[in-house]
Amino acid sequence: MELNDIKEIAERVKHNIQRVIIGKEEVIDHLLVGLIASGHVLLEDVPGTGKTLLAKSLARSLDCTFNRVQFTPDLLPTDVTGINFYNQKLGEFQLRQGAIFSNVVLADEINRATPRTQSSLLECMEERQTTIDGETHVLEKPFMVIATQNPVENQGTFPLPEAQLDRFLLKVKLGYPSKEEGINLLKRFKENNPLERLEAVVKKEELIAVQELYSKVHVSVEMLYYMMNIIEKTRVMATVELGVSPRGSQALLKAVQVYAVLKGRDYVIPDDVKAMVKPVLGHRIIVKQMIKTKGVQVNQILDEILNEIPVPTEIELMKGLQL
Repeated sequence: MELNDIKEIAERVKHNIQRVIIGKEEVIDHLLVGLIASGHVLLEDVPGTGKTLLAKSLARSLDCTFNRVQFTPDLLPTDVTGINFYNQKLGEFQLRQGAIFSNVVLADEINRATPRTQSSLLECMEERQTTIDGETHVLEKPFMVIATQNPVENQGTFPLPEAQLDRFLLKVKLGYPSKEEGINLLKRFKENNPLERLEAVVKKEELIAVQELYSKVHVSVEMLYYMMNIIEKTRVMATVELGVSPRGSQALLKAVQVYAVLKGRDYVIPDDVKAMVKPVLGHRIIVKQMIKTKGVQVNQILDEILNEIPVPTEIELMKGLQL
């Protein structure tokens, strides 16, 4: 398999998802970045914008196992990870696997579960394993968590802690469809749900191969400095309480490599970084409370950083490609 094959496979999945989802091309690209980079994605928006439908469309496009978990306040950690129970017929303990034992896991309305249940995903998302009664179980490749949450409803919800947010490669907002997209949506769904007819277009083996190949995308030293200058700036700004962690810098590198491939290149350019900065870094930055009260948003701070940090020149990038 070559790097060019990644784009072909991604386009296959994208076109399949678009049989259900109207528009949202950029959102689908971000979801594919998370998938190919072996990362997890947090979909955040108001109810009814298609978060769950998008996640299910992706899962159905892959020849992989899929589990959906409806997160509620009474959901237990063992419902997610699994539990050892005593089988009286066999006279021994057996493992009843939780929803996490799947290739694609949809954590629907993740912020409705208690912090204790949310924390059951920490080990799974970071180390691709889970520990049950002291025994470690390695999760099967590929493994991806797609979580959804409603940002405007506070009653009965438990905000995700920073440690949990940091484990999501990207945080994506869907937004409302345009008027034309809304009309096309009604036409498509007026008779039946197209999701029911969706079939897998990518085999598990293909996906694993793609996830192991994307890292060969060339990233020049100049581009590495450009990304780290952005990262460092988030750590020293007066408006920021907590900047981007080293895990965040690694996440940005992975994301820009995949994004470059999706755009048909085997090397990274500044536009790739600019496209990935907000979805990858936005949820990893904590803005000072006094700044929040003035209405300053994280995206505004990131825009300010991108405007301040010098972009590598074309000559510098060409030199980097020749090395």
